[in-house]
Amino acid sequence: MARILPEPTPETRHFWEGCRDGELRLQRCTDCKNTYFPPRAFCPSCASRQVEVYAASGRGVLWSYVINHRPRQDMGTEPYAIAVVKLEEGPTMMTNIVGCPQTPEALVLDMPVKVRFEKQTDDISLPLFEPAKS
Repeated sequence: MARILPEPTPETRHFWEGCRDGELRLQRCTDCKNTYFPPRAFCPSCASRQVEVYAASGRGVLWSYVINHRPRQDMGTEPYAIAVVKLEEGPTMMTNIVGCPQTPEALVLDMPVKVRFEKQTDDISLPLFEPAKS
């Protein structure tokens, strides 16, 4: 079974187009300067609709995680980390950590991570995160 994929909406299309193109895109309110995720048509801080889309750095730190040991047909049989990454720009993002052992010894809180896009279809690439090399 293939991995369950998101279905872009008008509010999230810019985000998924960015992922497809290898760019992590966030939104920022031009009124209060709040950067936020997930994508939406208005600022969650001040409700302004004056928002802009911009290319984020793709860097952050591992903020929290859980290692899932229950097999899922769409994720394989190996344990995998379900994580929250705190992006350099401020928002947090739920994701998976890849490129390292899925153990507490390898998944150290506050470790620097960077985005890695994994193509799933012609339209969808998933933003996963891997340890950033020093």
